[in-house]
Amino acid sequence: MRKIFALMILASVMLSSCVSQKKYTELEDSLTKKSQELVDVKADLMKCKVENEGRVVALQQQVESLKKDKDKTLEYVDNLTVLSKSASDNIKETLSQMAKKDEYIQHIQKAMNRKDSINLALGFKLKSVLKEGFNDEDIVVDVEKTVVYISIADKLLFKSGSATISNEAKRVLGKVAEVVGAQPDMEVMVEGYTDNKPISTADMKDNWDLSVKRATSVVRVLQDDFNIDPKRLIAAGRSEYLPLETNDTVEGRARNRRTRIVLMPKLDQFFDLLESKVEVK
Repeated sequence: MRKIFALMILASVMLSSCVSQKKYTELEDSLTKKSQELVDVKADLMKCKVENEGRVVALQQQVESLKKDKDKTLEYVDNLTVLSKSASDNIKETLSQMAKKDEYIQHIQKAMNRKDSINLALGFKLKSVLKEGFNDEDIVVDVEKTVVYISIADKLLFKSGSATISNEAKRVLGKVAEVVGAQPDMEVMVEGYTDNKPISTADMKDNWDLSVKRATSVVRVLQDDFNIDPKRLIAAGRSEYLPLETNDTVEGRARNRRTRIVLMPKLDQFFDLLESKVEVK
């Protein structure tokens, strides 16, 4: 009995000893596992620390770069402000000059319109006084901007090849002088034109002589017979070189033989009109 009891106690002790060893082994394995996990966590922590330090350095560099960009931008804005003020001043000055030029142009336009109106009225008056007793083809009045043209067929003024004014011509020129005399601020240029038929006489060498002498004859009549101020008169010969039509036909040559009286503003008075009341710097 005692032997059996002893055996039971021995078995119990041995059994108890076996259980403790197993738990120990389990605990030891758990410790080893936890230690490895701790090592892994420390490694991950170190890796994160290194990565974060790299990010911090990159962010610091980015911040420094942004600060430099900001400083450059502020400097550019300051310079741009200065430039903008200068450009604004230049634009204002340019606009001011343009306004002055526009005012001057408008003044010129008004002066031109005034001259145009005067010439239109003058042309209308000439057509009115010349239409009675003369064919429209023999006397033509044209108005072109600042100039009035009176073209008179030579058959009304001269005999063929002659520069002597006929009595009929004086009647025509008298009507012209009536209108011209009422416009003392205009100059009167008389131009002689011929056809291309050559001429050679004791008094005239060629068509140049004929055209000039005819213009001079008309000028003398305006001065001597109708008291037009000779300072306003100009005599010019154009010979055969500005024909209206071909010289190959009788009709064409008749059209080309003409005297043209040009009424035009005196240039000095015209420019005085342009410059009056306007000052452009």
